[in-house]
Amino acid sequence: MDSLYCLYAFLFFLLPSIRSVFSVSGTVGVNYGRLGNDLPSPPQVVQLLKAQGITKVKLYDADSTVLSALSGSGISVIVELPNYQLSAAAASQSFTDSWIQSNILPHHPNPLVEAIAVGNEVFADPQNTTPFLVPAIKNVYASLVKYGLASSIKVISPIALSALQTSYPPSSGSFKQDLVEPVIRPMLNFLKQTGSYLAVNAYPFLAYAANTDKISLDYALLRDNAARVVDPNNGLVYKRLFDAQIDAVFAAMNALGFNDLKIVVSETGWPSKGDENEAGASVANAAAYNGNLISRVLTGAGTPLRPNDPLNVYIFALFNENAKPGPTSERKLRALLSKRAESLQHPIHG
Repeated sequence: MDSLYCLYAFLFFLLPSIRSVFSVSGTVGVNYGRLGNDLPSPPQVVQLLKAQGITKVKLYDADSTVLSALSGSGISVIVELPNYQLSAAAASQSFTDSWIQSNILPHHPNPLVEAIAVGNEVFADPQNTTPFLVPAIKNVYASLVKYGLASSIKVISPIALSALQTSYPPSSGSFKQDLVEPVIRPMLNFLKQTGSYLAVNAYPFLAYAANTDKISLDYALLRDNAARVVDPNNGLVYKRLFDAQIDAVFAAMNALGFNDLKIVVSETGWPSKGDENEAGASVANAAAYNGNLISRVLTGAGTPLRPNDPLNVYIFALFNENAKPGPTSERKLRALLSKRAESLQHPIHG
């Protein structure tokens, strides 16, 4: 997600409630970004995660310091081969062999590397890395096969909802036509053939902020009192914008014949503050969204279109990152929250 949407570290609201997430079939993990100069050290972060029973973390690189800190913690991790390396990864399997040797082999299976994210929101990358995505994915997988890791580590690539041409009503969901044949279809084929899943970054806040005249805040925040929305094509009833967004992706996959491919929500969350034109960004709304989302996951139920597929999500984010570029309002927000990061340098006991 663009750094404009700095999200309040959800743990400050939800530490007590997340402990029970892992007793049901749906799971909640966290995104752990580190572009900040006021963050706790990786070992301290691991102690925080363990104290709160969090067992899934997603990184934006494969930093050896973090992976070493996670060793023996019981926390599984998704690591990332970043967008700027896609060109090299696509051009040569020797590059991905070396990347696996340097970043995965010294650590796996302790900590357990659950998946490798090849890029992040590649279709929205201003550096136009989209043509490299599928070849890079295939080379990473070939390297995993070479080192005997393909059966235990998935290969994924998180996409933004901007990859959709249509998202409303959910049953009309479709991918952008210029992406379908060059990259979407071959990527989905790869995911299906390797037993992987489509990773999706879904932010109801973005849809709400752009359509406050059409979308109610309660519907975007997953509140039980929100007015229901009925899909006119199939009669399915939606109580939450989040469910509608995920079903739009399911419908887009169904339209291409991938009816049985799973989805994991690799990023979702709500900002605690934004610019004047970012309606709904507040601490209270961030707390409401994250709390309601976790309660939603705890039910173990799926979406209206896939009711038997439990939700698996990674909330963005563990910390606010004050070294990211962004507008003045975001930098002020991070400065105000930096003391909270400092307070986490001591283990929290709930």
